[in-house]
Amino acid sequence: MVRFSVITVTYNAGDKLKETVTDVLRQTYDNYEILIKDGLSTDGSLEILPASEKIRVESCKDQGIYDAMNQAVELAQGEYIIFMNCGDFFYDENVLSNLAKEIDEKPNRGIYYGDAYFRLSKEVLHMPGEITDFVCFRHIPCHQACVFAKELFADKGFDLSYRIRADYEFFLRQYYKKAVRPCYTGVVVANYEGGGFSETKENRKKDKKEHRKITGMYMPKGKLFCYRMIMIITLQPLRFWIAQRSPLAGVYDRIKTKLYGTGK
Repeated sequence: MVRFSVITVTYNAGDKLKETVTDVLRQTYDNYEILIKDGLSTDGSLEILPASEKIRVESCKDQGIYDAMNQAVELAQGEYIIFMNCGDFFYDENVLSNLAKEIDEKPNRGIYYGDAYFRLSKEVLHMPGEITDFVCFRHIPCHQACVFAKELFADKGFDLSYRIRADYEFFLRQYYKKAVRPCYTGVVVANYEGGGFSETKENRKKDKKEHRKITGMYMPKGKLFCYRMIMIITLQPLRFWIAQRSPLAGVYDRIKTKLYGTGK
């Protein structure tokens, strides 16, 4: 059985698709496939992909990013799913090997997550070693730094009613409805480009609206009120600004890591 399915959804991504796929092929671990779900691109990006038996391409119409991701999961042959957007990379050539070791040592956890290098800030940002209610409210792990057991998608994948936050809702659904307790691996998984679909200026308002709706589904009102007050008191907008800028991001991450700790 294939261990990992690395899924990339794409539509007219140009050279970024080739760059991402070429990077995945550098992995020293061999038991994986690259599954490309293309939304009928017309820019020739599929034609310039490297030749490899590990690459499978499905090109058909979809309703957007999350529908494409759902379609890709259904086609995936891997036991575990990793979503890697066009323009994003693995941190180094040993990521899949290191993740496989962590999964073997700590089996049946459903979701495994690690850290991510953010190119905008030029820093590795570390995640807490344990997922808590406050982590779920504040900031779940970077999606490209997560590994999902395919079986989690069996009953329902990403909810297409959410345009920006369907991956966030999926994560919280596993945590609160299925009692999945994600496992921190300590592996720096992704080299994350940033500036994606959810981070554009026109989508930030919708992002906040969806966040409020989703957290309201899974968390009690009293706890949500406390968390929102904490975010206001601790100047969350300023901290977000700092976290996006080098070298301030590195100082901020070190302070945050001391406060919240990691799993390693």
